[in-house]
Amino acid sequence: MQEPIDAKVENHGSIFLIQPETDTAKEWIEEYIGPDNGFQPYYPTIVVEHRYIQAIIDGMMGAGLNLA
Repeated sequence: MQEPIDAKVENHGSIFLIQPETDTAKEWIEEYIGPDNGFQPYYPTIVVEHRYIQAIIDGMMGAGLNLA
């Protein structure tokens, strides 16, 4: 059985969007990123610059979140 997806990561060229799908992902985003970290007009979906995405993905996966 496949694990449920906690968050979707979308590549839009110069930016990425990370859309939480579970409460666990929303809690992780609240704790480690928050609504006031940069320009976040779609919060809790977060806008991430290309240069930061890998560190965020690594942190989320390190916390046991399943990303798609």
